[in-house]
Parts: sequence; structure tokens; C-alpha cells
Amino acid sequence: MFIRLSPLKALLAVLLAVLTGCASQPENPDPWEGMNRQVFAFNEVADKYVAKPIAKGYQAVLPSFAETGIDNMFNNLHELLNIVADLGQFKFKAAATDATRFVVNSTVGVAGFFEVAAHIGLPRRTEDFGQTLGYWGVGPGPYVVLPILGPSTVRDAGAAVIDAQVDAVSQVDHVRTRNQLRFLDLVNTRANLLKTESLLSGDRYTFMRDAYLQRREYLISDGAPVEDSFGEEEFEEWDDF
Repeated sequence: MFIRLSPLKALLAVLLAVLTGCASQPENPDPWEGMNRQVFAFNEVADKYVAKPIAKGYQAVLPSFAETGIDNMFNNLHELLNIVADLGQFKFKAAATDATRFVVNSTVGVAGFFEVAAHIGLPRRTEDFGQTLGYWGVGPGPYVVLPILGPSTVRDAGAAVIDAQVDAVSQVDHVRTRNQLRFLDLVNTRANLLKTESLLSGDRYTFMRDAYLQRREYLISDGAPVEDSFGEEEFEEWDDF
């Protein structure tokens, strides 16, 4: 599949990648907490009155098998990003596995509607350019909450520009169809998070920040034990966040 990346966007992506290369791991991962909390509060209001009601309506209208199928289809489309990010980390075996997953699910799985690959020993993985930068030693930099998009870091925010261009949905030429797919992907993602809300406890901002940072560290280390803020090894996967 040809990856459509305009020269201007390519240049922007490269510049952002270079800028994030200057980001290291600060002693305080959240030096912009005051600003971040304000953006977080805005996102909470937008989620309460817009995103969450749409996600609930989406779940109410679709039967569970259709919702699962759509989720599988978007996971399948995101395999292109997995493959490119794998290659950027020299994970050639993983890239071959993800490519095989894409072929199997796109054919036998009927355009990815059915998750067939996982049942034949090809589990789904998640890779992106933020992880690729982390692989090459780029620190996350300060934690930042983006409007609408939510938790991120300086490194991951810059890498997301590249992610958005490589993702298969961005390769759809018809603008209206591409925007509809992006909207459906966002709604599907929000609907998937409805079941995890009961896990939130205490200060929501702090909980989501810590969960995000620990999950990103887990993904970048490919599941290797990492030390949490208390000096203890953290093994838990944050797959629901």
C-alpha cells in the first residue's frame, strides 16, 4: 500500500521528530500540571456532553457482534502503522507477523471484521512512532494533555503527526469517506473505554496521567519490567487505557 505523505506534512513530521529528540526524561514528569489540568477540565466537559453520549448511542444501536466486528476492522487497518513502526525499530520478525495478520484478517477475516489471526497464534500488537522514538533512546519529555486527544508527552505528541499520516485511514483519497472513517474510529475508541470508567478512582487527572505514563513505558519496553515511582517492579498491562 502506498503511503501518501505530502512534502509539507512530511517536513513537519521530520521537524517534530527532531524536536522531540531534544526531549529527555525530566525529574518532574508533569511540570505543566496547571495548564494540563485546565485542558483536562475542558476535555472532561466535552466528553460528558458530546463524546460519551455519542459513544453510548453507538453501543445502544449496534448489536455486540457488529461493534466487535467494527473494532476488529479498525485494528486491522492500524496494522499498517504497526508494520512501519516495527521496521523503524528493526523488529523484522514482528513486522512479518503483523503483515501476516493483516493478510489473514483482510482475506479470511472478511476485511478484518473477524479476528482470525489471533486464533492461529498471531496475537495483536500495538506499535507507533512514539514507541519507535523511545526505542532509539528519545525520552518522553514533559507530560501534556492535548485538547480533545487527551494524555500524551512531548515525544508522543510529535510522533502522532507521523502516525496520522502512515495510518491506513489517511490513505483513503475520498475526503468525505476518510473523515467519516476517522469519526467512526474515534466513536469506536470512546465506546471501548466506557467499560473502563469504573476503574478510575481518586483524582481522575492523576490516575489517568499515571496510567498513561506507565502504559507507554510498558509498551516501549515491550513488556519488560519497569520500576514505578515507588521503586517496585511494575508488570501490569494497561490495555484498557
